[in-house]
Amino acid sequence: MCGSPLFVIYDLVGVREDLTNGEFPSDMNSMWRYSQLLPVKSPSCVISLGEGWTPLILSRRLGKHLGLQMLRIKDEAQNPTTSFKDRGLSAAISRHYELGAKEFALPSAGNAAVSASAYAAAAGLKAHIFMPDDTPEPFFHQCELYGAVTTRVKGTITEAGKVMSDQNGDWTDLSTTKEPYRVEGKKTLGFEICEQMGWSVPDAIICPTGGGTAIIGIWKAFDELEAIGLIGPERPRMYAAQSGGCAPIVRAIEKGSDDIEPWVNGETEALGLRVPNPFAGRLILNSIRHSGGSAVAVADQEIEPTRRTASKLEGIDFCPESAVGICGLWNLIESGKIDYDEDVVLLNTGSGARYTNL
Repeated sequence: MCGSPLFVIYDLVGVREDLTNGEFPSDMNSMWRYSQLLPVKSPSCVISLGEGWTPLILSRRLGKHLGLQMLRIKDEAQNPTTSFKDRGLSAAISRHYELGAKEFALPSAGNAAVSASAYAAAAGLKAHIFMPDDTPEPFFHQCELYGAVTTRVKGTITEAGKVMSDQNGDWTDLSTTKEPYRVEGKKTLGFEICEQMGWSVPDAIICPTGGGTAIIGIWKAFDELEAIGLIGPERPRMYAAQSGGCAPIVRAIEKGSDDIEPWVNGETEALGLRVPNPFAGRLILNSIRHSGGSAVAVADQEIEPTRRTASKLEGIDFCPESAVGICGLWNLIESGKIDYDEDVVLLNTGSGARYTNL
């Protein structure tokens, strides 16, 4: 084993030739409209609950509040289990199911656990979930509702992963970027953003970032879309937003480092961003730097007030992680890294409904 993330490679010339009128099927309102650029060969092996093709909402009030002329919100709370994790887990569980997997295991801060549990249930397979013991109870409840075997672990997702690894079960490991297919599902965010913008790209994308699959996947999506002739060489600047309580990517960007230094005692109420040592650190940093983007940290005490203000302004249920993205966007505007007249896309990575004990 090389110890590094693997990527799926497609016959992009063949995909370009197969596209009808240069378009993907418009009658399939899920991420599987892009099946020619997804890793599952047999349609009968696709485990789908209708994930993807979420709205790209033009923000009028939040954008104005932040001082932006054009802000769009990619609302991933409208996925089946209310987070963008559904994209990656649908793709990964479908492909591993096609390859003969019977059981799955996953360390998670919350949303990925619920998603993996739901998709494993839909496939008739077993999921083993390992979560920090301070994860809000609704996450455990929902995983158990789907039949997953859940284990509570003291510490962060890093410790949860270690406990899972020590058990050495006969299962397929779905850890972030430790298998190649979750990235494939996440990249459909990039496909959809471009298609919903008339096959163009925004000036900047703001990604609340923990394990970094969204940044890596979206960046991969742009290269594939250019290769099949749907977009040109233009790229948006990619910005990772993290809490100051756990900001290993921000620190690496600021130091000019090529590697992620593990963050000690990472603490933040944005639990999905509490990833002290993302496995695909180099790929995250490369995507950010090649895009001309950066990474920004925000104070933890700003998260909940920002979440409440943004939700009132837009009528959207923003999760704490997305509030970090909004705070980060404000900081980027204030520092002059994003101009008021630029076209910006903000990811609302999921619903805040399960964060009941925050």
